[in-house]
Amino acid sequence: MPESSAAVPAPNSTPRGTTVLYNEKIRPSPWIWLVAAGLSGAGILVFAPISMAAGITAALVLFAIITVLLVLSTPSITVTAETLQVGRATIERRYIGTVTPFSGKEATAERGPRLNGLAYLCIRGWVDPVVKIDITDPSDPTPYWLTSTRHPAELTAVLTGA
Repeated sequence: MPESSAAVPAPNSTPRGTTVLYNEKIRPSPWIWLVAAGLSGAGILVFAPISMAAGITAALVLFAIITVLLVLSTPSITVTAETLQVGRATIERRYIGTVTPFSGKEATAERGPRLNGLAYLCIRGWVDPVVKIDITDPSDPTPYWLTSTRHPAELTAVLTGA
């Protein structure tokens, strides 16, 4: 499956007529598909003593299951003038505070030692950069959202209006 998670900068419209300012799907990287193929190949090893046809069938079934799971778990990031949607969560943009991009060791620290247990996470291990989005809604116990993105500068620019 090709990796096409390019950010879409604008004029798309949602069915409600709201203009989409940014849209990104966080699809699996090519190396994830290689891992999926390798795990599926294990089906051949397990069932080959029974028959090679059973092993190949098992590998194909395993690969189909892994593919469906990866595709169904692909989150998207959508920004409109009024809302931000990351995965299943949506928030009004008026409740967005500071937006900070991180990559490399800083991104690892944000996903690990610096992580607040109350934060909303939409992270994928195959995408290094993350963006931390502070939440200013006083009635929301979530201090911030942390999301993986392949385009941290673009997402930050759209959310901050820069």
